[in-house]
Amino acid sequence: MRMFVVTAALALAATGSFAQDRMVSPADAQVYIISPKDGAKVSSPVTVQFGLKGMGIAPAGVKIENTGHHHLLIDTDAPTDLSQPLPASEKVVHFGKGQTETSVKLTPGKHTLQLLLGDSTHVPHNPPVISKKITITVTK
Repeated sequence: MRMFVVTAALALAATGSFAQDRMVSPADAQVYIISPKDGAKVSSPVTVQFGLKGMGIAPAGVKIENTGHHHLLIDTDAPTDLSQPLPASEKVVHFGKGQTETSVKLTPGKHTLQLLLGDSTHVPHNPPVISKKITITVTK
């Protein structure tokens, strides 16, 4: 019987059916974009500075209570299922080394930027620590 339970648990884990335990975030935690400001007209590459209040920064893979690392959402909405690790893509940029600033090449036109904090395994906290979405215009 024990072998069956272990085998079933491994099969469920392999299929992603296990619900990911999410780290709890403090009620007053806030993540925000320091720069650029909402509505700014900027040139590419765009320097984006990340802000965080009520929590600390820890690199991916380091599990410390009340910490996380940044993910920059570019021209996209946050995933609807926040119980899973955030996918890495050109629209969801991971900063797993604990970076608090980046330079992003964007094409001319309007773009949206938003920050979402992830835990040591890139899973958003509960409740999620997510910034207001800003819109910028890249002029050249």
